Amino acid sequence: MNPMSVCKTASSSSSSSSSSTAKAWIVHGLLAGAAIAVAIGARAFHLSRSGRLRSRVVGIIPARFASSRFQGKPLVHILGKPMIQRTWERAKLASSLDYLVVATDDERIAECCRGFGANVIMTSESCRNGTERCNEALEKLDKKYDVVVNIQGDEPLIEPEIIDGIVKALQAAPDAVFSSAVTSLKPEDAFDPNRVKCIVDNRGYAIYFSRGLIPFNKSGKVNPQFPYLLHLGIQSFDAKFLKIYPELQPTPLQLEEDLEQLKVLENGYKMKMIKVDHEAHGVDSPEDVEKIESFMRERNLS
Repeated sequence: MNPMSVCKTASSSSSSSSSSTAKAWIVHGLLAGAAIAVAIGARAFHLSRSGRLRSRVVGIIPARFASSRFQGKPLVHILGKPMIQRTWERAKLASSLDYLVVATDDERIAECCRGFGANVIMTSESCRNGTERCNEALEKLDKKYDVVVNIQGDEPLIEPEIIDGIVKALQAAPDAVFSSAVTSLKPEDAFDPNRVKCIVDNRGYAIYFSRGLIPFNKSGKVNPQFPYLLHLGIQSFDAKFLKIYPELQPTPLQLEEDLEQLKVLENGYKMKMIKVDHEAHGVDSPEDVEKIESFMRERNLS
């Protein structure tokens, strides 16, 4: 097993069931997507200018210094390396990306990234979220791309297999404009508002995202038998939709939950999800740095 991998093959019956469900989602998504692709043929929204189905993929890591919860987060060191560098190094291993770039509005982050060899695009301070920053970066790229992967800079142990998985899921589901990943929610994170929860339908399309526990039962307690899902920050977009996204007005659920992906759902667009085994979570607060370093030490990850 690759020592850097944090995606594990489960050995217990419950984990096996989860893995089977994950495979079912992916397989169903591939089959359904292929069937729809044949049916719609050359619909302009889903086909690239060359006529190929979402074939050209760019990975963009949006990074800003001024975070209300964690100032300068991309530059915080994780076992001796800036977090943005660890994210870059993991993302570079993804086979689905034709190009990878960091998008930032801060010269300190840009200088750090250029120092370890990353491609950098400077974006404006007016971007309200990572998705808008990705859109601006996309417009500044010399080449045209069909799929844009928004790779969160605070996921220093992101699995390249997850990046490849959501890209393939979007390519195989032309009725969706967005794809992402979920994993099993740990009971101790059930009521943590920084851990975004997700529910999906039986075809693997997102129904809702929340900072609260969903679904929420009558007892108001965590049901240890229910397979709650944690949303991972990585997302991929159809490039044409990404250009539309900033023009969509903020929506009530998006504003109430402070979750930008809800604007996609509230406007009637479909989001394809895959389920993966992923133990490490992102860094949302200074306290998470110690947690992820302990996680890495325990598994001898450097």
